[in-house]
Amino acid sequence: MVTATWYSESEDETRTLGASLVEVLPPDGTLLLYGDLGSGKTVLTQGLAAALEIDPCQVQSPSFTLIREHEGLKGRLVHVDLYRLNPNEVEGLGLWEILAGDGFKVVEWAERIPFEVPGAIELEIRYGDAPDSREILRVDRAAVT
Repeated sequence: MVTATWYSESEDETRTLGASLVEVLPPDGTLLLYGDLGSGKTVLTQGLAAALEIDPCQVQSPSFTLIREHEGLKGRLVHVDLYRLNPNEVEGLGLWEILAGDGFKVVEWAERIPFEVPGAIELEIRYGDAPDSREILRVDRAAVT
């Protein structure tokens, strides 16, 4: 079930939306991101990082390292990218412990998580009609059942 929708016409607008999520995400909360390759998941995360006073240029997709941690003046960010893993491999990461830990957590390719993440905010990012436009949907997957 979609509970909110935002539209972005540029990467800057997507980053601005990401920054605004600091206001709605609990201090040790988790943001689960869904979307196609190149849809803007990392760009949105860069906005969240900027709001935590982390240099957004330091926030790159951790596809090969899987997990990157960043310390900012206003908080800690744990950035996880599950693109290269299948759900069976995710179980061996210790992801449950990471998500239960301190700081803001952002997980790209969240559909690969083989367990529920209670209290997480879930966003699906879709391509819009124009080259840089995006539709960002807040979804409540639990409400679908």
